[in-house]
Order: sequence, then structure tokens, then C-alpha cells
Amino acid sequence: MKRQNVRTLSLVVCTFTYLLVGAAVFDALESDTEEKRHQVTDEMRSYFLDRYNISDPDYKLIETVILESRPHKAGPQWKFSGAFYFSVVVVALIGYGHSTPATLSGKAFCIAYAMIGIPLGIFMFQSIGERLNKLISILIRNVKAICKLKKTEATEIDLMAVTGFLSSLILMTGAAVFSRYEGWTYLDSFYYCFVTLTTIGFGDFVALQNDRALTNRPGYVAFSLVFILFGLAVVAGCMNLLVLRFMTMNAEDVKRDDAMDVASYRGGLSLDGDTINFTNG
Repeated sequence: MKRQNVRTLSLVVCTFTYLLVGAAVFDALESDTEEKRHQVTDEMRSYFLDRYNISDPDYKLIETVILESRPHKAGPQWKFSGAFYFSVVVVALIGYGHSTPATLSGKAFCIAYAMIGIPLGIFMFQSIGERLNKLISILIRNVKAICKLKKTEATEIDLMAVTGFLSSLILMTGAAVFSRYEGWTYLDSFYYCFVTLTTIGFGDFVALQNDRALTNRPGYVAFSLVFILFGLAVVAGCMNLLVLRFMTMNAEDVKRDDAMDVASYRGGLSLDGDTINFTNG
């Protein structure tokens, strides 16, 4: 079997195995807590219904009002600062879900805006990542030259180490700032930063959603936007290296398999006078 086929099959098997392991671990870690939360919620619901003699329709109405009023703690979501924050989240493919268009025209514009903005954003982040990797490679060569090393070229391992360190530094710095301003624990803040910069965007933690921060804290809003844009560019640079590394390995396997096919084909031909006979190579 060709090496590239073996690699593809191995990746499929490893990915599905990884998914199964992840499902098993999350099940073990979260299912019991989820069940307890459901029990507590049901008990509190029964308590309020009995204590205040509330009917089921009224209770559902109260739930709806509370859920609808929660986003408004951040202040107006669709003034310019909030709308700009939403635009960044759309183009960056984060999609927290904290704020969504409510009008038909807003939804239609969001579709058209995303169709153009997402490819534009991906291209921009990839381009910035490539330039960043180029700058890092120059710095690595200069450092190696200053240290008088024999080989001054920046290898892929060097680039991945530096971009990985820079990504970690950005995550840790962002976590410290968001922990300070949002009142989250450091682990929750680091979790938010990681989910944001990897564009997972669960939406369980979203910055700028307390104390009308979108309108009252312009400096904090600017930091959040810079963190997302610059952080995504750095992470994109790191991902570029990993993808390029895989593509290089795959291209090498393709060349090797093609060379083996040619050699096998040539070895399977033998000349017998004026006749070409095919033999097993």
C-alpha cells in the first residue's frame, strides 16, 4: 500500500479514536455534574411554584424575561462599538452567540456580510501569519549568527517553538487581563482566551458583557479587539507551520510513491527482439 494511503488511513483512525476518547472523558467528567444541576433546577422550580403559587405559563414567562434581559447588562449591543465587536466575531469565525440579528434585514445582511468577510478574514490572518513567520525566521537567523552557530538557517522546529511560545504568552497575558476586568478565575479566563483564539467560540464566557462595558470602557473594548485580531494572527502563523509541515510530508510521500510506480513500471518491461513483453517487476 502506498505511503500516502497509509498516512490518510492512519489519520482517519487516529481522529476517530481521538473523538471516542474525548467523548468518554467528557462523559466521565461532566455527566454527573449535569445531572446534579438538573436536579437542583427542578427542585428550585418546584419551590418557586409552591412558595409563590405561580402557574406553569407564568413561570415560563418569567424565565423568558430573565433570559432576554441578561444580554442587556452589557448595554446596547448594536451601537457602533457593540456592532463592531459583533463584526469582528463574525469575520473571525468565533461566533459566541451572545448577540444575534433580530430583524430580517439584519439576518440577510449578516449572510451577505459573512460570505465576503469570512474569506477576507481568513486570507488576512493567514497573510499576517506568514509575514510574522518570515520576521521570526529573520530574527532566529540573526540570533544564531550572533551566537556564531555553524547553521544559521531557521528550521521549522525553530519557527514552531517560537510561535508556540508567543501564542502561549498571548494566552497567559490575555487571561490575566480578562480575569482582572471580568472577575473570572484565571483558569476560566485562560479557557476563554483559548476558545476564542482557536475560533471554537462556545459562548459560555464572553468578554464585555458586564457593567455596560461596551459603552463605559472604551480602553477595555480596544484591548479586547486587539487581543482577538493580533492573537488570531499569531495562532494562524503557528497553524500555518503545522499545516505546511503536514503538506510537505504528504508531498514527499507522493513523490516517493510516484518514483516507485515509475521504477516498477520500468522494471516490468523487457525487450525481446522487436517485441515488448510484460513481466512481473
